[in-house]
Amino acid sequence: MRLSIDFELNGRAAHAEVEPHARLIDLLRDDLGETGTKEGCGEGECGACTVVVDGRTVNACLFPAPEIAGRSVTTIEGLLGEGGVLAPVQRAYLEHGGVQCGFCTPGMVMTSLDLLRRNPHPEPDEIRDALRGNLCRCTGYEQIVESIQAAAGAARGAQQ
Repeated sequence: MRLSIDFELNGRAAHAEVEPHARLIDLLRDDLGETGTKEGCGEGECGACTVVVDGRTVNACLFPAPEIAGRSVTTIEGLLGEGGVLAPVQRAYLEHGGVQCGFCTPGMVMTSLDLLRRNPHPEPDEIRDALRGNLCRCTGYEQIVESIQAAAGAARGAQQ
């Protein structure tokens, strides 16, 4: 029995028919074509599938798709501005070498965005703590921390 769900995806109304046991990552990637969200482990350990549901980060590989009914989901694709303009945190990742192979990047960026919303001026240790659930196989952690610091600095500069 498929369930009919309505929700918001990246700021737009969305509708889907899902199996009761479907995972959010499969709905996003396979049914809706939002392939920026990656599946690394399928067990909630690596963070590659991190998306935002109602303002909170979740592992899409563990999140039941039927539970997004009536909720708001933001994926990495939802961060792009009009004309493909990158969000400040995305731009900082590119400018400071936070992107290496790119597989972990969507989850890292979504986690970074969540951190910066909660703490606009994080210290390096706070950044590392926030990224505990996100793994980078290329070991690019220092550049990722620098990228987040740069994004925080850019946000401070924009506020002045």
